[in-house]
Amino acid sequence: MKKLIFILLAAVILVSCQSKPVTGKTVSVAGSSYQSITPDELNTMLKNKDFVFVNVHIPFAGNIAGTDLSIPYDQIEQNLSQLPSDKNAKIVLYCRSGRMSAIAAEKLVSLGYTNIWDLKGGMVDWEQSSYSIEK
Repeated sequence: MKKLIFILLAAVILVSCQSKPVTGKTVSVAGSSYQSITPDELNTMLKNKDFVFVNVHIPFAGNIAGTDLSIPYDQIEQNLSQLPSDKNAKIVLYCRSGRMSAIAAEKLVSLGYTNIWDLKGGMVDWEQSSYSIEK
C-alpha cells in the first residue's frame, strides 16, 4: 500500500512539474492579431525553440541568446526574403522596449503572417526578469 501511495505521489509531482504550453495574450490589430508574451513565457519557449527569433531594434543594443536574425523594424517589409516563406511559420519578435517589435508585428500581420509573437516590454523587461543580454 505504501508503495502504491509513493507511486501515485511521484506521478502527481511529475505531472505538476511539466511546463504548460505558452499561449501568450492576443493583441488584435486591423482585422487580425498576434500574440504578446512575457519574458518568462519567452524563456519557456526558448527551451524547445520552434520559431524564427528576430531582433528588430535599431540601433543595435544587444541580443537575447538564440536570436536568428536582426532586421530593423522599419525595414521588415523590405526584408521578407530573410523570413520563412510559409506565412504560418512561428516568428517571435523583440526590440529594446517593445514598441518597435509591436510595429513590426502589426506590419507582418497586415502582410498575411498568421503566427507572429512579440516580447512585451522587450529587452528591458527581459533584463528586469533576471535574464541576460548578449552585447
